[in-house]
Amino acid sequence: MTERTIDKHNNTEGTARRSQTLTRYLATALALAIFALVPCAGAAPAGKPVSIDFWCSSNPQEIEWARAVVGKWNAIRSDIVVNLQPLPASRSTEEALLASIAAKTTPDVCANIYPGVVTQFVAAGGLYRMDRFRDFVPFMQARLPQAIMEQHRSPDGHFYQVPWKGNPIMLAYNVNMLREAGVDPASLRTYSGFLSAAKKLTRDRDGDGRIDQWMIYLNIEPIWWQRFFDFYTLYVAASGGRTLIEGNKAAFNNRAGVAAMGFLQEVFRRGYAPKSTFPGDVFLQEKIATYVTGPFAIPFWESMKPKGFEYDFVPVPVPDFYSGKEVWTYSDPKNIGIFQTTKHPEEAWEFVKFLLSPENDAMFLEMTSQIPYRKNLDKVEGFASIARSQPHLAKFMVQSRYTQGADNVGPLVEIYDAIAQEYQYCAVLGQETPEEAMEIAEERVNEILSY
Repeated sequence: MTERTIDKHNNTEGTARRSQTLTRYLATALALAIFALVPCAGAAPAGKPVSIDFWCSSNPQEIEWARAVVGKWNAIRSDIVVNLQPLPASRSTEEALLASIAAKTTPDVCANIYPGVVTQFVAAGGLYRMDRFRDFVPFMQARLPQAIMEQHRSPDGHFYQVPWKGNPIMLAYNVNMLREAGVDPASLRTYSGFLSAAKKLTRDRDGDGRIDQWMIYLNIEPIWWQRFFDFYTLYVAASGGRTLIEGNKAAFNNRAGVAAMGFLQEVFRRGYAPKSTFPGDVFLQEKIATYVTGPFAIPFWESMKPKGFEYDFVPVPVPDFYSGKEVWTYSDPKNIGIFQTTKHPEEAWEFVKFLLSPENDAMFLEMTSQIPYRKNLDKVEGFASIARSQPHLAKFMVQSRYTQGADNVGPLVEIYDAIAQEYQYCAVLGQETPEEAMEIAEERVNEILSY
C-alpha cells in the first residue's frame, strides 16, 4: 500500500470516527361504543383522554398530509388526542432523533425514521419493539410484500420499525434537451449509451468558450448520505439488487462496484458533470439534462417549472455487461417508529395503524407523490384518479417492485463515510483507479465492521 494510501486510510478513519378516507369511517358513536367496551391497555382514567405526540417530516407536503390525517383522527377519537409537530430543525433527521433519545424527549410516534440507523437507535434504547403488539406481524404481512418486511427485520430477529414508504430513485431527463440533441431516452439505459448521449448534451450554449450545459449534476462533497444517490444507487442497479454488506463483510469490491465507481469517474473525467455547485435547482434552470432523484421531486418541479419545461423518468443506467431484464434501484426508505419514552404504546400503535390505512396511503400518494409500501397499491381505491393527475407516478409504481434499501447495520454512517472518501478521491479527483478505490473501501469497511 502506498504512503498516500496509508495517509488516506488514516484520514478516512478519522472522518469515520467523527461521524437524515379509511374506505368507510366508523361512525363516531360506534367508535366510542366499541372503545368503551374494550378499553386499551394503559388507557387513561375515564373522561381523561390519552395524549400522543407525533413528529412528522419537515417536508411541506408531508406536513400538510400529517395535518389532514391527525385532523381526521382527532375528529373520531376523543379518547386519544394526537399532537402534531414537524421534526425539530437539525442538519439531519437522524441527528435530531439521536439528540432526543439522549435527552429522553422523543415523541410517542415519528414518521420519518431512516432504516439504516434503526440499529443505532435500538442500541441507544430509543425504539419500542413493535412485535410486542400481538397483531403487528399479521397486520404488516397483510400490508407488505414479504421481501420488504424482511428487509426491515433487525439483527436480533425483532422489529423496531414499521416499513412505511420507499421512493425509488430514477433518472429524470429534460425532454426538450434530449429531443433537440437527437437522443432517444431509451439509450440512457447503459453506461456507454449514457456517455454517448452526454457527448452531445454537454456543450457551450452561449459561445463564450466555456461549458455551461452538462449531462448530469452529481454532488462532489464527501458527505456520507449523498452516496445513496450516486454510488449506492448505481451499485444496486449494477448488481441486480445487492447491498454493500453480506455476512458482516464488505461485499461491494466486485465487478458491479468497480463498474459503478468507474462510470462516475468517467462522467467527471470527460467533463459531463460540473465540479462545482450552483444556487437553486440546476435541473429547472436547464443547466443539466439529467438528474438522479425520486418521486418527491415532482411536487416542487410541478410548482416551479418554467413555461414549456418538460421532464420524464427512466431507470438509472447499468453497465453494458448487465443482463437482467429489470433494473433495480435504491428505495430511499423512511419508516415509522414508536419510542421507548411513550407511556401509551398500545394507543400509539392504534394511531400508527390508522396512519397506514388504504385511504391515508392514497392521500399520501396524492399529496406528496411519494410511494407507500403496500401490496397492490395500484388497486387502492382512488389510485387511478391519482395516476391520471400525476402520470409520472406510474413509472415509479413499476420501479417500486425492484428496489433495495440499505444494510441494517450499526456503523452505517462510518461505512458510507468510507465510501464517500473513495468517491471523492476516485470519481471526483481522479487520483485512484476504480479498482484501487474499491479495494481501499473494502478494507476500511471490514475494519469498521470488526470493531
